[in-house]
Amino acid sequence: MATRTTRASSSTSSNDTVTIHDQQLHRGAGGELHQIAEDGADVLTTAQGGPVADDQNSLRVGARGPLLVDDFHFREKIFHFDHERIPERVVHARGYGAHGFFETYESLSDVTRADIFQRPGEKTPVFVRFSTVAGNKGSADLARDVRGFAVKFYTQEGNWDLVGNNIPVFFIQDAIKFPDMVHAAKQEPDRAFPQAQTAHDNFWDFISLTPESMHMVMWIMSDRTIPRSFRFMEGFGVHTFRFVNEKDESTFVKFHWKPKLGLQSVAWNEAVKINGADPDFHRRDLWQSIQSGNFPEWELCVQLFDQEFADSFDFDILDPTKIIPEEVLPVRPIGRLVLDRMPDNFFAETEQVAFMTQNVPPGIDFSNDPLLQGRNFSYLDTQLKRLGGPNFTHLPINAPKCPFHNFQQDGHMAMRNPVGRVNYQPNSFGEGPQESPSRGYRHFPSEENGQKVRLRPESFADHYSQARQFFLSQTPPEQRHIAMALTFELSKVETVAIRERMISHLLNIDETLATTVGQKLGIQNMPKAADAAMPTRQDLEPSPALSIVERGPKRFEGRKLGVLVADGVDAKLLKGLKTAIEKEKALVELIAPKVGGVTASDGSWIEAQHMIDGGPSVLFDAVAVLASPAAIDDLVKEATARDFVADAFQHCKFIGYDESAFPLLAKAGIADDLDEGTMPLPGEDGLAAFVSELGKLRVWGREPALKLGKASPPVK
Repeated sequence: MATRTTRASSSTSSNDTVTIHDQQLHRGAGGELHQIAEDGADVLTTAQGGPVADDQNSLRVGARGPLLVDDFHFREKIFHFDHERIPERVVHARGYGAHGFFETYESLSDVTRADIFQRPGEKTPVFVRFSTVAGNKGSADLARDVRGFAVKFYTQEGNWDLVGNNIPVFFIQDAIKFPDMVHAAKQEPDRAFPQAQTAHDNFWDFISLTPESMHMVMWIMSDRTIPRSFRFMEGFGVHTFRFVNEKDESTFVKFHWKPKLGLQSVAWNEAVKINGADPDFHRRDLWQSIQSGNFPEWELCVQLFDQEFADSFDFDILDPTKIIPEEVLPVRPIGRLVLDRMPDNFFAETEQVAFMTQNVPPGIDFSNDPLLQGRNFSYLDTQLKRLGGPNFTHLPINAPKCPFHNFQQDGHMAMRNPVGRVNYQPNSFGEGPQESPSRGYRHFPSEENGQKVRLRPESFADHYSQARQFFLSQTPPEQRHIAMALTFELSKVETVAIRERMISHLLNIDETLATTVGQKLGIQNMPKAADAAMPTRQDLEPSPALSIVERGPKRFEGRKLGVLVADGVDAKLLKGLKTAIEKEKALVELIAPKVGGVTASDGSWIEAQHMIDGGPSVLFDAVAVLASPAAIDDLVKEATARDFVADAFQHCKFIGYDESAFPLLAKAGIADDLDEGTMPLPGEDGLAAFVSELGKLRVWGREPALKLGKASPPVK
């Protein structure tokens, strides 16, 4: 029988009151008693500081229906009670974080009652944590992996945790498969390797048996999973959420973080070498940028749409393996995020911060995305295991910054408890916080009906069309990189049947891609395409917004130029280069044969930041070589100097050089292959041309002619 969700506060709408010991209590429709906050009284809140509308009734489907997993107030209340005795705790994976603020651009009161979006120009404190997913705490920063992008907003109506990734889709459609997915991705249990890698049998066995993962496979095999920096990385809320306004009207919303400095990733060969040279590459970059005052910044953008759009869209908006292309539904900037302060102590803040998707303020609600619903259930238990007990909200990094009041007590490491006699509600003494139907959280009263079943909706069944759209939206270099990544990962799979099964899926995405990967793996007889629940659509238009290269910054701001120098370096040329780069709001770091520095042509001493052995070109976005006739012979004999140039060329970076440095280019084997990205710096005119080109970041036209490119020819 069809049922209708009852609004959580409806039971308090009656004028029926009861007087107990001079206390006026409201009687709900089911006979329960509500002690409602009067003007000036403390409002009952969750441990996160979110005001509570109804503390007497749990959320259910209809008046007599089953309870719902997304009743986060019930979950928190019973969870805390269940763990008022000391539990155990465990540690968690690698991450890095920073403090900052979020500034609202405009009032969104027409679509949401969320306090954070009511007043233009208002700044809300935030803490952001970036992380890898598959690796352990001690793994390297540049593993090929999804990056977590979690933001804790300390709003005036409780903490809001927007817990997302740098990829807008996920591997699975239902949270019940999450343990299997993670088990498969982690190191294999019998041998405990490979660590922080998915290039092994278990992962690709699971993926090849899970067609819904194919869209995510295209993303994780792209350069999105080897970002140059946290600062050059997008973030996504992944799921479809709801905005709810004061009239309890719902608008669907998807969240996007857009980096102000644009997108940028590294090449795979470069990532491997960075992990060897500096496994803390991303951490160091964030630390240095904030400490130097170059504060990272993102815009929060939203895609807003109603039920009519949702019904007309080609795919189900509840499916977390799908996106709404920005060309179909443009994003709207609604605020900016600025990170301006590092933690005082890594463990106390970054390691102990607890994010939970269930933490939303009034005005933000959930959709029925089954992965989101499962995450809401899971995260609270995660914090118990990781932080040792139910009082993790007592830690300063997790505590709300707004007033909060509740009756939660005791438990492991309790740092605050209710004061006075009364620790329950309702009570006849008129003491303590009380619920507020007007200010408290109200779930959107959506209509729900149907049988209680375990099934996947048919609208989730197209597993290949958006995967194909993503691949076709990439530029030729990016398509080559996807093919190279698939080839590398599957080459580490020992079971031939798993490789062939993956090729059968790729045939449903793009035949040329599948053929390229199959040939490189040495597959003699190509398999037939995998059986598809729904045929791959051929009519989806490419989305340029999905390409890193197309969405590149077109400027060098926030990047780093590495300059290899030697004794006798032209002081005027070096000064001019540093001045030109600094005008672009970028950094210059010097690499010298000795870490102390070099003596310039005018006799001045110039300090270096790196010695050549410890400053390989993979650490920089572009390089220059400024030597001298007297020092070039010694530099040519230095193997690491030759590698500095050869790696930069192989990784398609711009290389500037003065005339004296040409013998080093020749010794590095690139003198006969100079192109528009290897530029002489004869004087001020040469500097201007060089610096103006750096915003392109890479010379991708060079790649097909390289040995690296020949190993994987262009897919298109």
